[in-house]
Amino acid sequence: MAGMGKDVVVLVGAGGIGSAIARRVAFGKHLVVTGYSQEETDAAIGRFEKDGFEVSGVKCDLASREDILAVIAHAQGFGPIVHVICAGGVSPSQAPIKTILAVDLYGTSVLLEEFGKVIAPGGSGVVISSQSGHRLPALTLEENKLLATTPTEELLSLDMLQEGQIRTTLRAYQYAKRTNVLRVAYEATRWGERGARINSVSPGIIMTPLAFDEINGPRGEGYRTMLEKMPAGRAGTVDEIGRLCEFLLGPNASFVTGADILADGGCTAAYWFGNLQYLQEGWSQS
Repeated sequence: MAGMGKDVVVLVGAGGIGSAIARRVAFGKHLVVTGYSQEETDAAIGRFEKDGFEVSGVKCDLASREDILAVIAHAQGFGPIVHVICAGGVSPSQAPIKTILAVDLYGTSVLLEEFGKVIAPGGSGVVISSQSGHRLPALTLEENKLLATTPTEELLSLDMLQEGQIRTTLRAYQYAKRTNVLRVAYEATRWGERGARINSVSPGIIMTPLAFDEINGPRGEGYRTMLEKMPAGRAGTVDEIGRLCEFLLGPNASFVTGADILADGGCTAAYWFGNLQYLQEGWSQS
């Protein structure tokens, strides 16, 4: 098989942010990309091939453990997995509550668990979470522990994640992204046993197709207000998140694991303590 024995980078979710990260860490390695459909996967392969990367792909539904295991098996056929980039997911405007919890919460948790069993010593991973996880009101220590450590197949049965507790897609997304951060912290203790690291990044509004869906969706006015009033005064770019994740995945971050980096232009700071506090009633309580 071409590239046999090369270090492998796995990109789950080859959208704008994930691709920006992969372009910074996959040169000289074999890149495995995934998309939700075969069409998306083939398109991602084509983009990377045209830019000179050695790349292959596997269709993957992040909500399927079977699909995640198939990605791992494919990747291991080329060599040791040294980097994992989890940038897949759906937004509050793209899917119903059940799908958001299945993909963003459960699926990401399974990915962390399964890749933690095979990541190469010295390897590293990054999960793209969201500033939305920092908008969820404080949870109790017990709730945090449940979201962080509950066996993955039992996660969606937790009382706090039932329909009566989560009434909107936004709240489901907030819980999913808070869980991403908590699971990364929990899995860092396991990845560390293999000499590997795992961190998360919680971006704010980054100009991607997903962000355009949000800005033009039912909460678009709120997003535009945040852009105007937050400290940075603008949206972020995929390259800015790519550079941050390149640092987290690389040797200069060798003492950083189990961490979450909030990269949102100060939006969350303004939301809780600045000139966006008035949004709390409409956004935090949704």
